[in-house]
Amino acid sequence: MPEIVGVKLKHSKIYYFSPNDIEFKEGDGVIVETSFGTEYGKVAVKNKEVDESEIKEPLKPVLRKATEEDEKQLEKIAEKNKSAYETTLKKLEKADLGMKLVNVEYSFDMNKLTIYFTAEGRVDFRELVKELASTFRVRIELRQIYERDDIRQRGALAVCGRPCCCITRNGDAEKVSVKMAKMQGLSPNPAKISGNCGKLMCCLAYENDYYSSIYKKMPKNNSTVKTPDGDGTVCGLDMLKQQVKVKLGSEDGSIEIKTYNLEDLKVQSVQEEIKDSDITLEENDY
Repeated sequence: MPEIVGVKLKHSKIYYFSPNDIEFKEGDGVIVETSFGTEYGKVAVKNKEVDESEIKEPLKPVLRKATEEDEKQLEKIAEKNKSAYETTLKKLEKADLGMKLVNVEYSFDMNKLTIYFTAEGRVDFRELVKELASTFRVRIELRQIYERDDIRQRGALAVCGRPCCCITRNGDAEKVSVKMAKMQGLSPNPAKISGNCGKLMCCLAYENDYYSSIYKKMPKNNSTVKTPDGDGTVCGLDMLKQQVKVKLGSEDGSIEIKTYNLEDLKVQSVQEEIKDSDITLEENDY
């Protein structure tokens, strides 16, 4: 089994590299060889063996542990990034191409400047690239990104008070659907289930495996269930606690609502899978 070390590069997910017979621990700064050139990264997964099926292409090597000089170079790049951002912002405003500047980053060897931007459609920025290249005198790459990439680079807090999932979670963003929100019993109100990027919150996908398994065991709303206190009608579900609210009637005509653990009920009719046809056109819009 091949040995790997997992390295997080800037705003990207964790990539596997060959440790090159060097022992690493989490948090170590490293210099690695990438398809974009030499880059600085942080070790997120220390040396370990993995199955060959987990490696999609030949591993590029870790060149070395980051030295004190490398750390100073990183500080120098951070200062140059700030200056380059201000200059690029003025150039984009003057060009008036409908581009929103997100971030500006020099490569570790400072031979390349990558400019990240968002725009509603495709942008012809050929003349702009020429002007930027003559200003900075390095190779220029203009890279159009999307809403989630914008948040991942800028950083933001979600409604839960924690950093957005796209920042803290590894891997490519999973496709999030309205079906997931419906299955979790959430309101279809976009303001309540959308993140800072304006798209459906990533956490809906991360929690979907749990909810989809519990959803199939839960009784339908308004269906009849057998409780330790007799038959009753389902009037509320709590899938996180796996509890069911049941409306019970008595001989004197009074109504009582009790909460039961799912395991204490005999369910006659469980929830049916949500179909695409159950989702309205308005809900599909986001």
